Amino acid sequence: MRLQKIWLALAVILGGCSATASRDDTSAFLAPHLRLDLPRPMEMGRSVEAVQMLTAHHQGKTYVFEAHLSITPDRVLLVGIDGMGQRIMTVTWRDNSVTMESSPQLPKEFQPGAMLADIAVLYWPESVMRKTLAAAGADLVVDDKSRSVSANGKEVLHAEYQSGSSQPWSGGLHYSNLAWGYDIDVVTVQVQQ
Repeated sequence: MRLQKIWLALAVILGGCSATASRDDTSAFLAPHLRLDLPRPMEMGRSVEAVQMLTAHHQGKTYVFEAHLSITPDRVLLVGIDGMGQRIMTVTWRDNSVTMESSPQLPKEFQPGAMLADIAVLYWPESVMRKTLAAAGADLVVDDKSRSVSANGKEVLHAEYQSGSSQPWSGGLHYSNLAWGYDIDVVTVQVQQ
């Protein structure tokens, strides 16, 4: 009986993520024609452990999931969990590679690579992202409560920080990735500084 439980648990774990991709490339698309060379994890300037509740909207559909985000000088780890508690994606971003695992339950509208680009734009220091975006031919505009990215005269991403800070590791934000056609409400709780 115990052996059956172990095999069942192993089958559930192995069946949870069906697609794995690893590449020696740390670029991600913020928009269909806007490829960013992601900054290095250490350029965050500090380590962060956070839990986020995300409510995403795309073409009249709403998706709710939880994200666990761990940032250290060596790597960024993003784990997405659906409302049933199942892991829908795991993304590991290092200086020279990105590994992505996604389950069939991850809506096709939300690509892990695009999420990495969004995370970098939303949370990495302004000076780092200004340089990163300029290299891709895009501009960053920042004020006390928002960040906006434009490319070729069109706004690509716009974020409003509800906590009144452009680096909200505790609080909320609403952002729209206008290029990919989705918007997301994020509530973040930092669990370690």
